[in-house]
Amino acid sequence: MQPTKVTVNTLRKMKQAGEKIAVLTAYDASFARILDEAGTDVLLIGDSLGNVIAGEKHTLGVTVEQIIFHCRAVSRAAKRAHVVCDMPFMSYQGSVDEAVKNAGRIVAEGGAEAVKLEGGEEFCDVVARIVRAGIPVMGHIGLTPQAVHRMGGYLVQGRDEQKARKLLADAVALERAGCYSLVLEGIPLELAREITARLSIPTIGIGAG
Repeated sequence: MQPTKVTVNTLRKMKQAGEKIAVLTAYDASFARILDEAGTDVLLIGDSLGNVIAGEKHTLGVTVEQIIFHCRAVSRAAKRAHVVCDMPFMSYQGSVDEAVKNAGRIVAEGGAEAVKLEGGEEFCDVVARIVRAGIPVMGHIGLTPQAVHRMGGYLVQGRDEQKARKLLADAVALERAGCYSLVLEGIPLELAREITARLSIPTIGIGAG
């Protein structure tokens, strides 16, 4: 029997019910199939493939074509899991029109069911336009690897009050812009709890409690 597909609506209901959501990265069909059959709720094709697959020092060199190739492999294997694909560095930062075009390619050519992009309130216009195009968007704040040079390394974010308030404001703004879920990476536990309690959309923690 075909397993029940996890969708954005499934994830919303899980948030409302207080259920944990399991999210793991996958880069190929073999691992995607294993993770899918194990009951993973969301498979993320991360631009971390630059580090994990290609041996790069960071994610910045990953292209839209590369991510589509890996996304296509994962989406073919995933029968149950919700499939989300990262938007690579400079695939959405240049202009809103370019962002919508690249998000559309990732869905149409890669088979993704949603895209994920890094950044806060400054990208709300991008989020809103992609959502209006019919593509669900997962946000990502805190430690954002595409901004590694600006941050001065892979450092925990939001430790002081001012930066914590900024991250909370970013989270609220991204939800209002249309994000259906939000990744919180590398932030203090209490801040992650506060953001999670404040939002009605699911939050996914990576080193954030």
